[in-house]
Amino acid sequence: MQVQRGAVLLAAVTALGACYHATIETGLTPSTQTLEQSFASSWIYGLVPPKTVETTTRCPNGVAKVETQQTFVNQVVAFLTLGIYTPMHIRVTCAQAAAATTGATTGAMLTVPAGAEGDEVRQAFRSAAEVAVRQQNAVLVRFAQ
Repeated sequence: MQVQRGAVLLAAVTALGACYHATIETGLTPSTQTLEQSFASSWIYGLVPPKTVETTTRCPNGVAKVETQQTFVNQVVAFLTLGIYTPMHIRVTCAQAAAATTGATTGAMLTVPAGAEGDEVRQAFRSAAEVAVRQQNAVLVRFAQ
């Protein structure tokens, strides 16, 4: 009986010591720039989530990955406050600039002449789609001014 209690206690301590971890990937290419909050304030076992991480000014090309986790230290704090304050670690990885915005385009470029009307514009996009399929690469459609 004592051995069973010890085994149950050991299993409970092991399970409770696990760190919560979730990752969200957007599909964009990650850069080396990251934003971190090691003690994002969450309350009542996470029922009241932490404030939103503002990334628009610090990640101008968007977000590539968001990771949230409850580290061992975060869990100790949550345990000591009886779950009232449950901090979590948040890491946001910014996305790299797209090739088209950096000027390093590898595909073709089609230019729609200035003052083009509906049929001309539709034909330009149709041609761009055909070139993209044929070359298996992106095609940039540019409107001349």
